[in-house]
Formats: sequence, structure tokens, C-alpha cells
Amino acid sequence: MKRLLRFLFFLAAIFDFARAQVSRPEQPMVAVGVARVDITPELPIRLSGYQGRLAEATTVAAPLHARALAIGTDAEGPVVIVAAEVIAVSEALSEAVAAAVREKHPSIPRERIAVCATHQHTGPHIAGTLPFMFSRDLPAEEVARIERYAAMLEQQLIAVALKALAARQPARLAWAQGKAEFAVNRRQITDGKYTAYTATPGGAVDHALPVLRAVDADGVVRAVLLTYACHCTTLKGGDNVVHPDWAGDAATRIEAQHTGAVTLVTIGCGADSDPQPRGMAAVAIHGKTVAGEVARLLAGEMRPVGRVTSAALRKIELPLARTVGREELEARLKGKPSVAYAAAQFLKQLDAGKPLPSSVRYPVQAWVFGTDLAMVFLGGEVVADYALRLKREFGAERMWVNAYANHVPCYIPSARILAEGGYEADNAMDYYGLPTRLGPDTEEHIVRTVHDLLPANFILRP
Repeated sequence: MKRLLRFLFFLAAIFDFARAQVSRPEQPMVAVGVARVDITPELPIRLSGYQGRLAEATTVAAPLHARALAIGTDAEGPVVIVAAEVIAVSEALSEAVAAAVREKHPSIPRERIAVCATHQHTGPHIAGTLPFMFSRDLPAEEVARIERYAAMLEQQLIAVALKALAARQPARLAWAQGKAEFAVNRRQITDGKYTAYTATPGGAVDHALPVLRAVDADGVVRAVLLTYACHCTTLKGGDNVVHPDWAGDAATRIEAQHTGAVTLVTIGCGADSDPQPRGMAAVAIHGKTVAGEVARLLAGEMRPVGRVTSAALRKIELPLARTVGREELEARLKGKPSVAYAAAQFLKQLDAGKPLPSSVRYPVQAWVFGTDLAMVFLGGEVVADYALRLKREFGAERMWVNAYANHVPCYIPSARILAEGGYEADNAMDYYGLPTRLGPDTEEHIVRTVHDLLPANFILRP
């Protein structure tokens, strides 16, 4: 009798499994398009990211690219993400790209277009970003080359977005989250205060590596989107060559593994993290690490997702901490070159009757795939605390955070980093043309905005 019962239970289990397989709906197809364009500059050109370079770059060690991914039909409301291998994008550049896309596709609202930078430090200086980067006035001919590159870049970003939209074909989307550990916190803290800019194992860092995959009806990979929270500073200031750093190396390796596919790499909240080790030889090490982890994820089980069902974008004002007066600026003229140059520029503004900045215009964007996944895009150089907090509040298994998106006005320190002080809180503001640090409520303002942009069905899902 026991043997008969076991046999009957076994048959019932098989029947239930078969019924589940028959009744399980097939994953719906989603329209997906991808494209890639070359954005390598003509030489010579001034590179950005490091102040100490004495001359323009005259060598291309590896080409630069911009890539785009479009998801959804016109009827559904598509989204488009552009990822460019440049140090930063300005609000003006992102808005120009979005306006040109919307001119061709009026049904795509601004909140469904995201423009991201990989923030590598071996690419051209981008007009409209990091205005005091070099702590000196550049020669007119160098400025002209920078401006020509900016004009070319804008047209290429528009072109790649439109190509991705034109290339949409049915595909299935899925995502998974892996891990890479070459990002290392770079803030040394002693007695609660910043004391040095150096590799600091054990500090705050986000090692998550989320990957979105699109495959066609035959299971062939057409697109990969991944994010990792780490500076593209494997190459150092002495490497005065054009190169996309680890992000570009990883993208190229993944594309080589999947003929015809396009890989977009975006940077997460890694403004206080550097890659370790560093140097030209380390670029391939980090690129292989990312490509290897992506290969592992693509070969395993991934969670299906559909189209983006909700998109929102809000531009908020982040107040600066205080007003800086003329007397303080005049005292700064005796400081180190970056401080003195910025002070001189601020004094020129006051002499011309123009007020100094009192706030920073800041974009916060969010896309939601049903209730399964939220993809957040934050402007600026965002530190790890933001992603770690958002994942705690919404669940790491359904929260994907990008930084360096739509506009890079400055570093975006957390409340903790503002209390500790140091480079990301204070010193970097000179390069960004701001007279002082952001206000103490910066983190709360940004996180509250993310909460506001996410729909109720996502927030309330158990």
C-alpha cells in the first residue's frame, strides 16, 4: 500500500509539473534595438580628468565609442539609453541629444531618454563640463579643437540613438546581478575625518555588477547592458593617450564573444572608488574580470523582464552650503593653483556684476520594469553611499543605480562624506566651478526624489 501511495504521489507530481509547464505563459517579446558609433577624436587634443598633463594627446591607444540601446515599440513608449566613452556629459549636451531624438520620434518624452558617460580620464575634454579643470586658461587653438570635438560628439550621440531606434526587432529581456571586486574605496579616514586620498580596503564600495541581456527569437545575444561602480582611472595622469579604460575594454571583449551584439557599460555610484591595480597592464585585467563575470551570468539563470512600464525625470536644485564673499575669495588667491585659479574666476564674475552659483541643477531619472526592477539614473559623480542606501530601502534584488547620467555638475557627496570632509566633499568643487560644498541635506533631497519618482505599485510591492 505504501509503495502504491508513493507511486500515486509521483504521478501527481509529474501531472502538476506538466500542467504548470503548459499553463506557464511564454515570455513576451520586446522590441529592442542597438547601435554603436566611433567617437575617437582627431589629434592632437587636450585630454580631461588629470590636471598635470603638460601637452595635448597625440596618440590613440584604443578607439572610443558611443553605444545606444532602445527598448519598446512606439505604441508602448520606448526608452533609449546612450552610453558614451567620455569623462562627462553636460545638461546642454544631453538636452540637445534628447531634443533631436524627439524631433524624429515625437512620441518619446524626455524622461525616456538617458545619456550616460563612462567617466574615463583618457578622453577629450568635453566643452561645458569641468570648467576649471586645468587651473589655467588653455590656448585658443586648443579650445577650438575641444569645441570642434564637442560638436562632433553631439551629432554622433544623436546618430547612435536614432540608429538604435531604427534597428528595433523582437527580443527577450532578462537580467541578473553578479559581482566584481577591483573597485576599492580611496578615502582614508582617521578619527572620523578625511586624511588622505589613497586606496582604502574596507571602505564603502558597491561591488554589484547588474547585467541586462537581450536575445532574439533564436536565443542569440543582441545586446548587453551592464553597470559597475568604479572610476575609469586605471590609466594614470602620465598616460597621455586616448583610451576608453576598463569600461571600453570590457565592452569590446563582450562584443567579441557575441558576434553582432552591442555592449553598453555605464558607471554606478563609484565616485569614491578607484580600480586596483592601476596602470596600462591593469586595463586588460579589469576588462577580463568584467567580461568573465558577464559570461558567467549569461550562461546561468536570468530573471525575465518586459518593457519599461514607467519613466520619470525630475530636475531639482541642490543648494550650496553657504555664500562665499569677496574677502574670502581674495584670500584664496594665495592658495594652491586649483584654489587660486577658481578664486580668480569667481572674482571676475563678481566684477562683471554676476552672482556666484548658489545651487546646482541636478537630474534624477527612474525607469521601472513592472514591479520587478527599477533602474535609476543619477547625475554627477555619486559616491557609493547612495546606491547602498537605495538598495537597502528598496531591495538589492530589484534596484539598479547608474551615475554620471544626463549631467555631471560636480561630485555628489553623502551626508557621511560631508561630515568627513576631503576631496569629494570640498576640494573637487574648484574644478567644477563651484565656490563651496553642497548643503548638508543633499543626500536626503536626492533620495527623497527617487522615492517620489517610483510608482506606488513598485514601492508597495512586498
